[in-house]
Amino acid sequence: MIEIHEHNKIKEIRLNRPPVNALNPALLQALHEHMSAVHREPDMHSAVIVSGQPGMFTAGLDLPELLRYTRAQMQDFWRTFYDLWRLLATCPVPVVAAITGHSPAGGTVLSVFCDYRIMAEGEFKIGLNETQVGLVAPSAIFIALQRLLGARAAERHLVSGQLLGPAQALSVGLVDEVVAPDQVMARAIAWCEQLGKLPKIAMLGNRRMAREELYQLFSDADDGSGFLDIWFMESTQQALQQVIARLKQRV
Repeated sequence: MIEIHEHNKIKEIRLNRPPVNALNPALLQALHEHMSAVHREPDMHSAVIVSGQPGMFTAGLDLPELLRYTRAQMQDFWRTFYDLWRLLATCPVPVVAAITGHSPAGGTVLSVFCDYRIMAEGEFKIGLNETQVGLVAPSAIFIALQRLLGARAAERHLVSGQLLGPAQALSVGLVDEVVAPDQVMARAIAWCEQLGKLPKIAMLGNRRMAREELYQLFSDADDGSGFLDIWFMESTQQALQQVIARLKQRV
């Protein structure tokens, strides 16, 4: 489910759960373990790159699997997912999202907590489409989105739930660069290497100060009860089942 590639001191964590890198507990736990290792030994790596497969960063939550879960199982899933946001947001070294293709919903969530986002150009989609699938996004996600887009643009994006192409995402600030698909990893490595040439204490200290708002997001734990209440509403379950039905029609 996870491939690890080392580029000198840059650690690449590549999602590898065919066919679409759907986020289920096993994949999230594997990603969580690797990010936790970076937190435990921050001097082992100068930066982290989270990447996907060609054409697909991640399609988001594995709805067919998760809709079979009890509330207790979804509570466990939430805890892992939420703590993964914390690990990304508060990582002791810079984290780049190498968005190698489609990255809707949960893929966008992972990326907004990273330091930098590089997306492949092409017929790919990214964005928080929670509204369109009947979900209310947790406040931590919206605050992180506001930090990137600004308050008004973040409001418009979240409320409409519209998915964006790479050029649109770049224009509003949801991604920082759009490059040819075969250049995504090269640019991610180059960005990390550029930071690595800077005076380390100054770079990391200023980075920590600039990301203080993200650190504060996780000063209090969120048990996910509000999200789970909405998840298990009959109307939400029906909306999510309709999403699955539409996806099956595309196969």
